[in-house]
Amino acid sequence: MPLQGDRSVRARFALAGLTVLLVLTMGFALQVGASDVPTLRVLMTWAGLDDGQGLKPVDMIVIMSIRLPRVIMGAMIGAALAVSGAVMQGLFRNPLADPGIVGVSAGASLGAVAIIVLGGTVLAPYSQFAGVNALPFAAFLGGLASTYILYSIATRQRRTSVATMLLAGIALGAFALALTGLLIFVADDLQLRQISFWSLGSLAGATWEKVVSIMPIILPALFVSAYLARGLNALAFGEAAAVHMGVSVQFVKNVAIFAIAAATGASVAVSGGIGFVGIIVPHALRLLIGPDHRYLLPAAGLLGAIFLLLADCISRTIVPPAELPIGIVTAAIGAPFFLWILLRRRGIIDL
Repeated sequence: MPLQGDRSVRARFALAGLTVLLVLTMGFALQVGASDVPTLRVLMTWAGLDDGQGLKPVDMIVIMSIRLPRVIMGAMIGAALAVSGAVMQGLFRNPLADPGIVGVSAGASLGAVAIIVLGGTVLAPYSQFAGVNALPFAAFLGGLASTYILYSIATRQRRTSVATMLLAGIALGAFALALTGLLIFVADDLQLRQISFWSLGSLAGATWEKVVSIMPIILPALFVSAYLARGLNALAFGEAAAVHMGVSVQFVKNVAIFAIAAATGASVAVSGGIGFVGIIVPHALRLLIGPDHRYLLPAAGLLGAIFLLLADCISRTIVPPAELPIGIVTAAIGAPFFLWILLRRRGIIDL
């Protein structure tokens, strides 16, 4: 399918370059922090390539228990949000589409706020049963519930209407935000502080337990999304043309919807609300390597991971010793970029 034109060579070079850049970014992110820790020596000791003499016990703890799970979790979440955005934009045939537009993020936020406000009263049995995973699991359930309701509304006679899904997603998102606002209204001061920090997004609570909890969700979602490339390329010409090309349009829709829900829901569950990654990354890559999803989807995963790790580094260093919520950093970068996209699409600016 000749979507890539003469950009295929550039796309392959971009994938190779982004892979190297991701490795370098992860190494840089391990170095960033309040403690001056010999990161390379710690990793070599952990891998059995160094005897570890001269290392303080706290050095190993800082790298292996705090920074490394944070870097891995940030890379997975960045990749998940960016790939979800690219898939959704291909599905809607609109470069301004974002996972938050169909209510997945709003549903996940509702689940998280519900457990923060009601975890000690109405939802106390659930909180006691889930323990430390009560908040992320509630957020994940909220995202899945909103996706199931949305899919049920938009599907009739085994056919899913993308337009109906978009409109229903906006309505469900507004309803979820209304319920979230009601819970915020009855929350006390401590709960309001928790809600405020969580809603802005952060990787500060990264642990190996959270990494392990989202890995079986995010990695399969990313793997499955890669197989949607041919179908999304065909959908760029319209559903009727895609059918004539031999693409099972309904199957592509089903897989895309649930992959987006799984990846976004799991990400929001452990990191809170992090916006604009799903818009910035795919759109920037389309300008560089073109719209061919065979290259766009893996490139979005790599650049999304890089972008979020760099944003996290900024959030950790811009106001030391405090830590700025990462959602503020991504919004500060993403909002002007979003306006630039709108102005460019309307022909107001040519850059």
